[in-house]
Amino acid sequence: MLVPLFSFIFLAGCAGSGPKLGVTDGQLTPCPITPNCVNSQATGKLDSVEPLYFTGTQKDAKERLIKVLKEMERTEVTVDQEDYIRAESTSAIFGFVDDVEFYFPSEETGKIVIQTRSASRLGLSDLGVNRRRIEEIRDKFNAN
Repeated sequence: MLVPLFSFIFLAGCAGSGPKLGVTDGQLTPCPITPNCVNSQATGKLDSVEPLYFTGTQKDAKERLIKVLKEMERTEVTVDQEDYIRAESTSAIFGFVDDVEFYFPSEETGKIVIQTRSASRLGLSDLGVNRRRIEEIRDKFNAN
């Protein structure tokens, strides 16, 4: 009984195709009602997370963030645009894919605000994985 259940979970995790993501009217895609997403532009207690901050240029902030993402296990940068970065992070056991996004709303030099979103493609709950991922990225980003 357990073998078919685990097989289904594994195959469902691998089959998760990419949702429609990106920036629309200066906003990252809102989180769904399921508790498996965090977004720095959200206003709800459960899905909101602080954006990243950087003092310097947008170019330097992007370079630092790309470096952090490339050093993370099972994480691949899939989109690198002037004001937007997307990465896919794959879980170690079942191969579930989470989408991680970063939006740089302005090219000013000084205090750069980087909006961020991390969401599971499948499932109802992520057990806090997406929030912990953003906090891990924040810690590594600020440590460089």
